[in-house]
Amino acid sequence: MTRMSNSEKLLALNKSKGYIVTRSDELGRKTVYNLLPDWVFKDGWMPIGRLDLDSKGLLLFTTNGKIGDFLTKPGGCSKVYEIWVRGHITDEHIATAIKGVNSSEGLLRALHIEKIGMGGAKTKLIVEIDEGKNRHIRRLFGALKDPKFGTPLKVLKLKRISIGNFKLDLENAKWRFLSLEEEVELIGNTR
Repeated sequence: MTRMSNSEKLLALNKSKGYIVTRSDELGRKTVYNLLPDWVFKDGWMPIGRLDLDSKGLLLFTTNGKIGDFLTKPGGCSKVYEIWVRGHITDEHIATAIKGVNSSEGLLRALHIEKIGMGGAKTKLIVEIDEGKNRHIRRLFGALKDPKFGTPLKVLKLKRISIGNFKLDLENAKWRFLSLEEEVELIGNTR
């Protein structure tokens, strides 16, 4: 897909694991711009929020700072993640994560958590948050202990599957522009 016009305000990327969300990396690691056409970098498209090196999933880009601010301000837009956690997640874990835990980043909490699967000593969850502090979900679950072993829970896999009402619909490492209708649903008339 090539650059079509100046009317596009947002593009979506299904970020692969192993790519860092930055314009350049002094350590020479692959960046998300390696997954996108050259013009995305040259025209100043910036990622909205972050996904760490080991995370994958939906990442939006814009050239409009107001849109980026709107989508990243705390309470402005919810994000939903599918995660695998090492450890047995109990109802008490879920209640604590929704209530919140204190960290060096401040209070970390989830809006909603749904247990959707188990596999051995791992639990699959859907987690919704409305702010994105540094490594928010990994730190939130890392502050909780496995009841059987007394060790911190560990997020093994993390994939962002939606931002606001925009759901990830791309194959791994693929990108596309949001349609005008999708933009309006997500950001209204923010300019």
